[in-house]
Amino acid sequence: MSKKLPSGWTKTILGKIVEPSRGRALPRDVPDLPYVGLEHIEAQTMKLLGHGYARDVRSTSVRFSKGDVLYGKMRPYLNKVWAAEFDGLCSAEFLVFPKAAGLSSEFLAMRLNMEDFVTFANRQVSGERPRVDFKKLSVFPLLLPPTAEQERIAAKLNAALAASRRAENASRRAQERLTRYRAAVLNASVKGDLTKDWRETYLKGQDAESGVALLRRILKARGDEWSGKGKYREPAPPVVDILPSTPEGWTTASLEQLTSANRVICYGILMPKEHVSGGVPYVKVRDMKEGQINVASLSRTSPKIAAQYGRSSLKPGDLLLAIRGTYGRVVEVPPQLEGGNITQDTARLAITPLVDRYYIASFLRSDYSQDYFKRVARGVAVRGVNIGDVRPCPIHLAPYAEQVEIVHELDRRIGAADRLAGTLAQQLARANESRKSLLSQAFSGQLIAQDTKDEPASVLVERLLVTRKTEAQKPRGKRMPKTTSQTKATGQRNLLAVLKVSGGPMTPEELFRASGYSQDSVDQFFAELRELTTPPARIVEERKGRARTFLRVLP
Repeated sequence: MSKKLPSGWTKTILGKIVEPSRGRALPRDVPDLPYVGLEHIEAQTMKLLGHGYARDVRSTSVRFSKGDVLYGKMRPYLNKVWAAEFDGLCSAEFLVFPKAAGLSSEFLAMRLNMEDFVTFANRQVSGERPRVDFKKLSVFPLLLPPTAEQERIAAKLNAALAASRRAENASRRAQERLTRYRAAVLNASVKGDLTKDWRETYLKGQDAESGVALLRRILKARGDEWSGKGKYREPAPPVVDILPSTPEGWTTASLEQLTSANRVICYGILMPKEHVSGGVPYVKVRDMKEGQINVASLSRTSPKIAAQYGRSSLKPGDLLLAIRGTYGRVVEVPPQLEGGNITQDTARLAITPLVDRYYIASFLRSDYSQDYFKRVARGVAVRGVNIGDVRPCPIHLAPYAEQVEIVHELDRRIGAADRLAGTLAQQLARANESRKSLLSQAFSGQLIAQDTKDEPASVLVERLLVTRKTEAQKPRGKRMPKTTSQTKATGQRNLLAVLKVSGGPMTPEELFRASGYSQDSVDQFFAELRELTTPPARIVEERKGRARTFLRVLP
């Protein structure tokens, strides 16, 4: 907060300017009212995504009116805030701050949406289903401007933030298009569509080695290099029923056919329990992001444990395939990880030098391989792909020269897309920083000039406190004296008689309490009420301010 208060502003706490409504409502009493649940408010943006209706809700709800501010107390890090644009009911997981004279609802909602308030609220909760209560939120310190300035700030922020949101939405749409473009380029490359013209220009009439001949050569070299103990085991053949047809000169191979016979496809060590400083680094699935390995953040295990899993030791150029959890990620092992290892959620692929490993990595990232992994994945809580299903994973094998051309074309096209994506990411980061700066200025009195004619906010705070104190002293409902003739055997009283004795209209909630009904007899209460309000009616419903419903006896 600013050390010097802007003219007319005052230091206060949240609990002095607002207090949540404690009024509850029975959804069946107002079935046509809109209903807003936590799922209807978009996180962070104060945007309403939609609403339901009270008739579809069974649990007790909170009534709100246009201009009230709804704050989601469940998981406050989601930052679900909304300034109500209509009357309705909402989930009891909201704190509803009623609209108050002199306090701008939009200003309040924007203030609660600020990052410092989100941080403060998060510090007040813990557990798997964190829920913050108002008592803890009430001590949050803030600066409050005069009423007129609140409205001017809200108006200027609305205009500025709307323009910022349009720009951000445009950048995000562009990012989504780039994601689709990358996938389309990748899929086209491994189908041979990307190099169709190249094949006709450079391979036509040449005596180039076909994919079929290349695979024969790979398999022969694989057998010749076998130096293990025991009889050589032929690699698994490919699953060929899920890929589109290949161009002339291509063939389909299994992933195992394209790997070393001596460094078989395998997973790594069981997850070590302790980090050993200076030990052997090992790669987990979460270390594999956007085709890269964050080497600096890798955990390490003891050399003794790593030695027990020597078969999964890494060499530069190996490909790593995630096979548990977020399966399907692919990265290349960098030189600084030579001698490192992997965990059981990752498979190591030692690709033969007779093919371009970047081409293989691209194919594994394509929709064709990803769909295959989804099809063979097993598990409930954590799904994964068995090594036995990794080995026959089908790969389109193009002639080697075409593999190199495909990788070159991918580098050119996806590289351009990545550069544009970087620019968009920078634009979004700048927009985010600009928004934070704008909000910081707004709520510290630096966004707009102060007007000395405005009533000081300190006077407003005092008035809000007096108003709340006065409201708290008002009776919450009339208690009806019971008479023997009016009391039923169950302790419930005739609704018509209760209304007549009251001498004036009552809300359904007041009538429910005064007539002696309990939560176990809600259905009976509404059945009697429907009978009295059905033509020829003896009781009518009336709506007054704040969309409250009152029941009145007809003369």
